[in-house]
Amino acid sequence: MALLSFERKYRVRGGTLIGGDLFDFWVGPFYVGFFGIVTVFCALFGTALIIFGAALGPTWNIWLISINPPSIDYKLGLAPLREGGLWQFITIFAMGAFISWALREVEICRKLGMGYHVPFAFGVAIFAFAALNVIRPFMLGAWGHGFPYGIYSHLNWVWFTGYQYENFHYNPVHWVAITFFFTTTFALALHGGMVLSAVNPQKGQAIKTPEHEDTYFRDTIGYSIGTLGIHRLGLFLALNAGFWAGIGMLVSGPIYAGSWVEWWEFLRVTGPMGGN
Repeated sequence: MALLSFERKYRVRGGTLIGGDLFDFWVGPFYVGFFGIVTVFCALFGTALIIFGAALGPTWNIWLISINPPSIDYKLGLAPLREGGLWQFITIFAMGAFISWALREVEICRKLGMGYHVPFAFGVAIFAFAALNVIRPFMLGAWGHGFPYGIYSHLNWVWFTGYQYENFHYNPVHWVAITFFFTTTFALALHGGMVLSAVNPQKGQAIKTPEHEDTYFRDTIGYSIGTLGIHRLGLFLALNAGFWAGIGMLVSGPIYAGSWVEWWEFLRVTGPMGGN
């Protein structure tokens, strides 16, 4: 079905969550809706605040610009703009843009009569961001525990947070998240390679069908998950990667504030195999 023909089929009234027909319109090929307007508003104001914060800083070097969170002395209170208040408002606008975009995706799903897998998946990405800059700082009692908005400064924050608990790589939840990240990459590489090999045959040969793909994996590893199954597996792996990454950060600090090396040493000594 041609793209424009398909657009005419789903450009129907209804499916909106807020605003009814008032915001039920398109700009070119893009559906807007109430949440589309909110997304644009939050994104523009958040970006403007980042530019304003850069103007207050000592440099315009894109690598060194940094919008820092307030000092932990402000705890969960509102800080002055130049002392972290900009970071707080940018975080609010960022969350507003992310959540509005997800709700806009929900409205599009309702118009198309399809499931909510895409906005749900995007919601896991929103959770990963919120875990670091909203939930974890709130649990620790100060917005200053969030990460700064910058390139080098963010990398420095990652380094500092990792070694604050001696070695963050010993966090067992981090292990789970990294395992899912690596497995997601592996599965995507296999899937992408398989699709390209099937639809790019040698000259003079016909494009291969999913039956060929299934046969390849059955002959290689003895099992093929199938066309629909590989996408279900990919979604499962990707969602778990983002989810456990956020959980890993919530564990370090709010739940366990000690050294992860000492935690494993404690298990080694006191566990079922302790002393062996």
